[in-house]
Amino acid sequence: MSLLVLEALGALLLLVLIVWWTMFSGRHRGELPTAPVATDDAAADASSSPDKT
Repeated sequence: MSLLVLEALGALLLLVLIVWWTMFSGRHRGELPTAPVATDDAAADASSSPDKT
């Protein structure tokens, strides 16, 4: 019986370790900043306006 409890605790510890590793083991200063993405309205306005060149 104690072997089953020990095995269950080991599996739980492994699960917690995997979750911690995937959530908190990234870049030291967080994710890289992303470039600003144009919204659909701004993209539609830019494509419908005539070129001045």
